[in-house]
Amino acid sequence: MQYILSVEDMRESDARTIAAGTSGRELMARAGRAIFEAFAWEAPVAVVCGSGNNAGDGYVLASLLREAGIGVTLVLADGRFSPDGRYYFDRCEELGVPAVAYSAELDLSEFAVIADCLFGTGFRGVPEGRAAEVIEKINASGAKVVSVDINSGLSGRNGLGEIFVKSDLTVSIGNFQPGHFLNKAKDAMKSKVNRDIGIEPVGNAIGLIEESDVRGLLAGRPNLSNKGDYGYIALVGGSLPYSGAIRLAAMSNCAMRAGAGVASVAAPESVCRVMMPEILESTLIPLSEENGFFSFREEEAEALMARRRLIACGMGIGNTPETAKLLGYLIDHYTGILLVDADALTALAGMDRARVRGSGARLLLTPHPGEFARLSGLSVKEVLEAPVENARSLAKDLGAAVLLKGPATVVTDGDRAYISDTGCPGMASAGSGDVLSGILAAVCAYAGADDLAYAAAAGAYINGLAGRIAQDASNPVSMTAGDTASAVRDAVTRILSGAAAV
Repeated sequence: MQYILSVEDMRESDARTIAAGTSGRELMARAGRAIFEAFAWEAPVAVVCGSGNNAGDGYVLASLLREAGIGVTLVLADGRFSPDGRYYFDRCEELGVPAVAYSAELDLSEFAVIADCLFGTGFRGVPEGRAAEVIEKINASGAKVVSVDINSGLSGRNGLGEIFVKSDLTVSIGNFQPGHFLNKAKDAMKSKVNRDIGIEPVGNAIGLIEESDVRGLLAGRPNLSNKGDYGYIALVGGSLPYSGAIRLAAMSNCAMRAGAGVASVAAPESVCRVMMPEILESTLIPLSEENGFFSFREEEAEALMARRRLIACGMGIGNTPETAKLLGYLIDHYTGILLVDADALTALAGMDRARVRGSGARLLLTPHPGEFARLSGLSVKEVLEAPVENARSLAKDLGAAVLLKGPATVVTDGDRAYISDTGCPGMASAGSGDVLSGILAAVCAYAGADDLAYAAAAGAYINGLAGRIAQDASNPVSMTAGDTASAVRDAVTRILSGAAAV
């Protein structure tokens, strides 16, 4: 597992490393060399520099390119230097590296590669004037682009930006920051790598879920085991207008293919009749209904809870008072893992906070940003500006694990936090959250006993990988959530074989 630090923690880590005896100048030299070694450079190269230490990394890079015999030109977008940056700029001058001040007439399309060293991870706001013009020229150049630390114009805190460099490779230094993954990060970066330069991390790091982490949860099933060892679960949802949601959660036995022992599908009786031909390994639990929507019966809720290690509730069930009754009953009486999704999240948002905090169940909430806004009282804009911090705050407030959906998935129990980065654009379609709930139900039922947030992050990884497999077999426009569900088996196979390569 790699670790992601907030911009503030990364700055503090850097300061402590310098205070412990490694000079800022030495760290800049290490950073420049790490960037040089991370890419197959080809002449001519333009190293476009701003004014801070990010520019200093660019000066080191330019000197190494010159020493390697690779044609390089420094493009100075700002005439100011940090003290260490000035030292390495002078070194470039000694080596004869040509330097030009940026002007509107400069044609960046003449370069094969552009190194983007304008702004670092601490950048805030929107680039204006010359900075915006430089970014637009880099993007229009047709050159391969390597962004140093983070793409200029993109926030290291949250991956948001209005005007930002689009890179073929982004080379993070020390540790990744949240902005390398959240919000617009995937639109900015085709690929990214992190390079360790000897900065000792401090602070409350976020874990980046990787293939080996998920394989550790899935692998090693003993021969002497049975279905009960891997969890009895119930997927509760569906209504006549939204029958597809619960069907997607169970489609191709999605939950069981992700590892559950026994999966039951509980839905209104009319929906069960529609699903019956599709159900083989799972069991069906018809629920009372009125006009095609679930109708609460205490005895049915009691039966749902019996023996079930996990209940996932909400997928297509309908935003009705009967849904709120069921969720309230489960909150008050259930003691297993309760996954709350979709319409059940709306019911939870209207519930007394003390009642939720007092639940004997282990809660896993799976909101998208709009649902998160209703749960937290924040605007969607505020949610996106600080996804990790907001998710941690809500998790602490409700005593729950929270999975915040997005281009990268944030999962936290209020203390430990994880990011899964396997999703893809083709998953931005109806039903993707329902498929995720089916996978989460299975993985968390048998692997969530010790760290529910970690297991949920692993489930998100499987879901995102299945989405990528489905997109590769189709395209980002035409794929559906059903394609993702059908690819769950292949995703698990790749993870177990060590061939996920995401």
